[in-house]
Amino acid sequence: MMTMGSAATILVADDDRGIRTVLAQALGRAGYEVRTTGNAATLWRWVSDGDGDLVITDVVMPDESGLDLLPRIKKIRPELRVVVMSAQNTLLTAVKATQRGAFEYLPKPFDLKELVSVVQRALSTPRAMPANTTAPDEEEKLPLIGRSAAMQEIYRTLARLMGTDLTVMITGESGTGKELVARALHDYGKRRNGPFVAINMAAIPRELIESELFGHEKGAFTGATQRNTGRFEQAEGGTLFLDEIGDMPPEAQTRLLRVLQEGEYTSVGGRTPIRANVRIVAATHRDLTQLIRQGLFREDLFYRLNVVPIRLPPLRERSEDIPELFRHFLALAAADGLPSKSVDTQAMERLKKYRWPGNVRELENLVRRLAALYSQEVIGIEVIEQELAGGAPHADSIGGGVEGEGLAAMVERHLRDYFGNHGDGLPPAGVYDRVIREVEKPLVSIAMEATRGNQIKAAHLLGLNRNTLRKKLKDLDIQIGRNSK
Repeated sequence: MMTMGSAATILVADDDRGIRTVLAQALGRAGYEVRTTGNAATLWRWVSDGDGDLVITDVVMPDESGLDLLPRIKKIRPELRVVVMSAQNTLLTAVKATQRGAFEYLPKPFDLKELVSVVQRALSTPRAMPANTTAPDEEEKLPLIGRSAAMQEIYRTLARLMGTDLTVMITGESGTGKELVARALHDYGKRRNGPFVAINMAAIPRELIESELFGHEKGAFTGATQRNTGRFEQAEGGTLFLDEIGDMPPEAQTRLLRVLQEGEYTSVGGRTPIRANVRIVAATHRDLTQLIRQGLFREDLFYRLNVVPIRLPPLRERSEDIPELFRHFLALAAADGLPSKSVDTQAMERLKKYRWPGNVRELENLVRRLAALYSQEVIGIEVIEQELAGGAPHADSIGGGVEGEGLAAMVERHLRDYFGNHGDGLPPAGVYDRVIREVEKPLVSIAMEATRGNQIKAAHLLGLNRNTLRKKLKDLDIQIGRNSK
């Protein structure tokens, strides 16, 4: 134990001798006494004997996980700070470390200056009792994918927020996974036993947003034949996710501000205040500060929502995560009954260099197309180049259809046909319909074949409503196999 005037003693446990040496040197230069070990048993003995003023432990060690050791350390020495480091750089690792009482979680590789700063902060900050939460199951499916430095910082931020009810503002381009982050905050936080309710402001008519959010009473407006509950009431005890908050009309902004200030609201047409027991998580792809300058968004509401800002990076800023994301989406596609695929090294390098304007959502859509529309098991650079250029699969790649040509070639053929018969001038609008008709039937047929006639999966693959798919199957005279449903 540290005595007056003595240097603090740091206990380091890691099965990598090189890491132990580097940490001992860095912490020694910072003025600390350092003891190192390569196993959990020795660390536990030191802690049990009352040694050390701070622990730095790896997660994976030969005899016991550092995460499993954490609760035991906290039980016998609740005042002892523990810093967890790990190469298992996932959100679940960060959450488990935080929920089991770690002072800080550091993903490997880490900056030594940052580690020394964390140690200094741990030894000087008054201790707060950790939240009484339960760590997630080891087998739970990861809600977020990526081991880049940008994602690691997000994991650490989310882990710190799990035991709080702080309002969170998530920003990022479309397709970066803002709702996934909101769900992670809910599913691993203190409100996980309550409902998670999401509402997209951009998808609801402006005149109906207040009713959707706060509910309405019978007779509140024309057509209100009965009382309806709003999203706030539906989310009671849980989390309300306000997506595309930048599209909220001014009147609804004013009512939302009152909820955040007073903790209560009234339904449309109602007079009795209703207490709101929800956690608010908002998200937008728009620049709210610019909307404030334009008078389209309330500045006071912005500051109420922006208590903890989380910026999700576009996929182009974390290209090192693309291989892992690609494998993840391939596994999901295979679980949906699509053929298993992989890509060669050259194709993967091309994917990592692409700009991904649609971000993770665009990548997932690409993976599903590759799984459904191409016959080869290993996708090469030619297919990737064609897909990224906006082309369509050739007939020899997808097993027939489209008369052996790509989409661009087909359009060119129709245009040449028109100009050859009609001379100069603009082509008629009918060219578009002719191209659609020629593409649509083989595309729907391929989707049905790839999903073995399962209309639900085929509709999801094509991005269609199931009823719309049924109508197309009938109109295009596509025969359905016996496995269809």
